Amino acid sequence: MKGTVYKSTGSWYVVKGEDGQFYNCRIKGKFRIKGIKSTNPLAVGDHVVFELETTNDTTTGVINEIAPRMNYIVRKSVNLSKQVHIIASNIDTMFLIVTIDNPVTTTSFIDRFLVTAEAYGIKTVLVFNKIDTYSEEALDEQLYLQYIYSQIGYECLRVSAIESKGLEAIKERMIGKVSMFSGHSGVGKSTLINAIEPGLHLKTAQISEQHKQGQHTTTFAEMFDLTFDAAIIDTPGIRGFGVVDMEPQEVGDYFPEFFALKDQCKFNNCLHREEPHCAVKDALDRDELAWSRYKTYIQILDGEEEHYRTDIYKDGRNQEE
Repeated sequence: MKGTVYKSTGSWYVVKGEDGQFYNCRIKGKFRIKGIKSTNPLAVGDHVVFELETTNDTTTGVINEIAPRMNYIVRKSVNLSKQVHIIASNIDTMFLIVTIDNPVTTTSFIDRFLVTAEAYGIKTVLVFNKIDTYSEEALDEQLYLQYIYSQIGYECLRVSAIESKGLEAIKERMIGKVSMFSGHSGVGKSTLINAIEPGLHLKTAQISEQHKQGQHTTTFAEMFDLTFDAAIIDTPGIRGFGVVDMEPQEVGDYFPEFFALKDQCKFNNCLHREEPHCAVKDALDRDELAWSRYKTYIQILDGEEEHYRTDIYKDGRNQEE
């Protein structure tokens, strides 16, 4: 029987079969996908082939085949730096939930997420949430970020899950597709999903006042069918986002605004650093590109993974002013 993985809890997988029923399944023997060193062989969104077996009046499934993935999104495993964790696969649209404060979503985090999504061929929409709570200063910051990313070509939406503002725009982009919502803990993913589909009743939690960070409410990625012909993958809040295994020469290709200028650089292997006649650096000098984006790019090149939670946004903005 064919099916789709809806939930993974480590050794067991909840699979929705072609018959619309859900089955608890496990993997048959060693299950490794060629070329991917991951901590989890299967991910939510995977299309699989499984067979049913009944023991002591209990029917479970055994997964023995995984279909080729259209795409997938990964992050570095928390404890095993050489390995990656596949968050989800076969995603049509990624919604990255961003908040200006309470908690802060840094440009470094946004850029790393977008670079990873570009590398794996996943369309991403930026969703600025909690707009009902913004001070004048925070609103300026939000509009500035929206300007930066919309200029590059990323669609940006402004929403308030609490006040149900902007939800229809999100729903329109979800119909007939598998969407994934992601972002830091505390940005309001679960509240937003509940506002879009009230019947789900996903658990939500308050922001920790002490640390201005969210409390983890989602522990495993899970897919849900919605009432308006859409499916959604809810993911655990991501505190940091390390970029995975990219050659220095390819990093710039995943910054669309840098890639657009690449053929104007003097050297075809230009890293946009010290090289003369670099179109990217010339555009930066003319304030045609965002310094915050360039700083993230340099951090990725230098492998400065330990800095991926620092707020480089203000530095970039000061340089531009």
